[in-house]
Amino acid sequence: MTFAVALGMLEREGRWLLQLRDDIEGIVHPGCWGLFGGHLDPGERPEQAVLRELQEEIGWGAPPLPLWFEHHDAQLSAYYFRGPLTVPLEALQLNEGQDMVLVGLEALRSGQIWSPRRREWRGLAPSLERAVRRLGPKN
Repeated sequence: MTFAVALGMLEREGRWLLQLRDDIEGIVHPGCWGLFGGHLDPGERPEQAVLRELQEEIGWGAPPLPLWFEHHDAQLSAYYFRGPLTVPLEALQLNEGQDMVLVGLEALRSGQIWSPRRREWRGLAPSLERAVRRLGPKN
């Protein structure tokens, strides 16, 4: 059985917005850094889902985001949207996950990101690793 997700790769001033996923048994990649987004509701298009998820997870009414790339395998269809985060981090409300941060490309490529709230280093979810590989040398 495959499932579909829509994810937002959001950039502000050369840094990327990440979500530290909850440490809850049964969720996909618990305790890892990932992108905000989530499952598509029945009949929902990916471009609708990413905007809905951003509103639900961080309280941000994002403008339409362009599709960046898609990934499909036997278990997953993932739609990655990329665009600017048009508000400062402080304007967002974390409604899902343990932490959120803005990090630069060098930190992303290191594979370990510091969580100010948890006060510890955490690794990247495979979905985020896939997005980082798609970023070019400058961004």
